[in-house]
Amino acid sequence: MPVWHSFANTLYVTALAVVAMLLIGSMAAYTFTVRKTRFNKRLNTVILLALAVPFQSTLVPLYEMMVKLHLVDSLSGLVVVYSGGAVFCCFLIQGYMSTLPFELVEASRIDGCGPLQTYWRVMMPLCRPVLVTVGVFQTMWVWNDFLAANTFLSSPQKDTIVLEVFNSVGQYSTDWPAFMTLTALSLVPVTVFFIFMQRHIVSGLIAGAVKG
Repeated sequence: MPVWHSFANTLYVTALAVVAMLLIGSMAAYTFTVRKTRFNKRLNTVILLALAVPFQSTLVPLYEMMVKLHLVDSLSGLVVVYSGGAVFCCFLIQGYMSTLPFELVEASRIDGCGPLQTYWRVMMPLCRPVLVTVGVFQTMWVWNDFLAANTFLSSPQKDTIVLEVFNSVGQYSTDWPAFMTLTALSLVPVTVFFIFMQRHIVSGLIAGAVKG
């Protein structure tokens, strides 16, 4: 089995997907927090309602869309699918940004900063605790996800580590040494990652829970 190749595929998809979700989610949260127009409020409501839609119910239209874009059986296409998790990121980051004093944004405007500079140089450093928290949640989700990878990937050389664990279990027999090795390789890295980042998760959630 191409264990290390599958491990590299998983690392590639996870890293790009988490960065994309944090970037898109934080930019959307910044817009909804700073520019509270009627259109943004309605759009924000629609986006939050999307959290109530199960991912499984969107697989068929999403697959058809990915086929038209020629992104099926592609690691980059899988990254695009996971980027939809930016909705969850936007929800948590927006709650944290609403606790920050708006005077910081006004002060940056007086100093000559544009919207992009205010977002990158002022808001992003202040939102580091919640960004770490959301990043840990999304990393664990993408790393352990089976449904999307099994649906949008078909070539064996593009399998993730979770798919390799699934493939080691046959219909009539199971390769137990391979199964145990792959299970350890898939669980140990994300478990160690969660243990080291647990402190940041708690601090990020508490920081955005209370306003004032």
